[in-house]
Amino acid sequence: MNIFRFLADMSHVLSILLLLQKIRSSNSVAGISFKTQALYALVFVTRYLDVFIYFVSIYNTAMKILFLGTSFYTLHVMYKKRDSGTIAANTIDTFRVEFLLIGSLALALIFPSERIYSVTNILWTFSLWLESVAILPQLFMLQRTGQAESLTVHYIFALGLYRGFYVLNWIYRYYFDNWFSLTSFVTGIIQTALYSDFFWVYYQKVLKGKKFELPQ
Repeated sequence: MNIFRFLADMSHVLSILLLLQKIRSSNSVAGISFKTQALYALVFVTRYLDVFIYFVSIYNTAMKILFLGTSFYTLHVMYKKRDSGTIAANTIDTFRVEFLLIGSLALALIFPSERIYSVTNILWTFSLWLESVAILPQLFMLQRTGQAESLTVHYIFALGLYRGFYVLNWIYRYYFDNWFSLTSFVTGIIQTALYSDFFWVYYQKVLKGKKFELPQ
């Protein structure tokens, strides 16, 4: 544990709280990608299969259960709102996630982390690749609408911040713990890079008190 990992985890928790608060306050899931949330649920399932097998620490176990539980709770809430017609999923949330799934699985099979060909390691590697691109349906939806509610924007920012802190965590561990995972680092860089345009607009608009709108 180091300060960067702790800040990353807290940013992740903050993103979840912002997302749930957005749904609660507006009684709607408009502007939130169901596909992105489903991909994140799959990420946590494939990464945290060991939660009831291996014990690292109370903190580690609690965070795993939190991310698993909240991801499926979010899907449950969104599915109910989807049925009530509060989002136009068929016309807005249309990103082809099958390409992300196939690509992530192929990379995990060809380049498993540490070249260890075990089921758990391949699933863990798959979760890293999938998480690096899971935000794409959400960003694609944001691009199509051109604007979003403030809580949705803050949620995306906190999620991007979480990955940025994790990259710093890996750099820290490389220098002070002599630990390095090429797959973790590469996927973290990819995921952070996907947020680059969003971060810039967030800085230019939201942090200066303006309405969040993407440039036309």
